[in-house]
Amino acid sequence: MPVIAWMLLIFAGSTDALSAEQTSRFLVPFLRWLDPDISFAALAAIQLVMRKMGHLTEYAILAALLWRALRDSALKLWEPAAIALFIAGSYAALDEFHQSFVPSRTAALGDVLIDCIGAFVAVLVCWIFARRNRAYQASIK
Repeated sequence: MPVIAWMLLIFAGSTDALSAEQTSRFLVPFLRWLDPDISFAALAAIQLVMRKMGHLTEYAILAALLWRALRDSALKLWEPAAIALFIAGSYAALDEFHQSFVPSRTAALGDVLIDCIGAFVAVLVCWIFARRNRAYQASIK
């Protein structure tokens, strides 16, 4: 259920609600409040970085939720990792395809790559912790 809820949240975020135009309405005034003399180029760069970090984070969370849902279903640690990466990557591509139909959004292959990197990092962290846990469990038996 958490995986489906998170996927729905990602889908909702792919609408006009979280477009660059909408997010700039609260981000730009906040940044101008912090630094009234901030340049337009700096504002644009900060907004771009924040949006790309959002991609990375939302797909890292998705992959971690997928790992959690799949971890006990497989005997080998690489199986839930591979499945989680495949599902997260596929959903990232579908999400960008969905954005191509939203007038205020653009679909970008680079965003799919960033999403997949986020998913990979999360799965790697989950895999490392699971491997440590299995080694610990084996040592106390």
